[in-house]
Amino acid sequence: MQKLPRTALTGFAADLGGTKTAVARIERGVVVERLLAPTDCAADPEAQIAAIRSLLGRLGHSNGAPLGVAVAGRVDSAGAWHAVNHGTLPAILGFSLQHALVRDLGAATCLNDAAAAAFAEGLFGAGSQSDSFAYLTVSTGVGGGLVIGNRLLSSANGLAGHVGFVSSRHANGPCGSGRMGTVESIAGGRGIAAAATAGEHEGTDARAVFAAAADGQDWADRIIATSATAVAALIGDLTAILGLDTVAMGGSIGLAPGYIERTRTALEEEPELFRPRLIHAELGHDAPLVGALAAHLRKESP
Repeated sequence: MQKLPRTALTGFAADLGGTKTAVARIERGVVVERLLAPTDCAADPEAQIAAIRSLLGRLGHSNGAPLGVAVAGRVDSAGAWHAVNHGTLPAILGFSLQHALVRDLGAATCLNDAAAAAFAEGLFGAGSQSDSFAYLTVSTGVGGGLVIGNRLLSSANGLAGHVGFVSSRHANGPCGSGRMGTVESIAGGRGIAAAATAGEHEGTDARAVFAAAADGQDWADRIIATSATAVAALIGDLTAILGLDTVAMGGSIGLAPGYIERTRTALEEEPELFRPRLIHAELGHDAPLVGALAAHLRKESP
């Protein structure tokens, strides 16, 4: 598929995550104005849309202006929004997000936030020279997106790209997805905190585990090493399936000092054929916003 030029991106975008909601005005592919507000995780979907609409209004959005909306959770091909971890957005239970966005804001396209970030990184960032690219975000959970031949892989049920739900030989605990022994359950922030609790360090969150590892505490270092090893194995698995040549890593854990180096070291245990180039994501907080607008404009183009 022909690549969409970044300079073609002019419009608005929103990114609703588990902790914050961001909106942006984008001109020729550059975020020129951005607003942030805390996300009310317990709010119903209509209230979430109202919050987005209010923020966009402050940026000068008018009904029908090009708009891409990225959200935490699963968005199916009908535009229905489902929570994949009910502890994050418990009121999101198959809401018709696409219909509501068009009703309240005019032209709009919605998709998962990690998928939006992957699309932006694949077209304009770390994967811009790649033909088979994956974006991984390692944060509270583990998510991602896959861009093959400049096309974001998607599926009717909206599950494509939720790579953290893949089984891991390094894990045996429950995942927020409902599966057991997944990459997310051992590698994400919740999994890291659970491992600390199981190791008699109750009440220790992922940030504290990283701090303890930096202070030379072996128990914390082992937990982080296991997380990185699980992510490396995931990269090997995805490469076996998709023939990846480049993987970009983002997220608060993925971008933490030393984490990508740990993952690269673990990836060296894989045969060379299963070791794609592993680099940091380049677009930062702009990625889901730019990717959401790009997805909308790609959808609207003839």
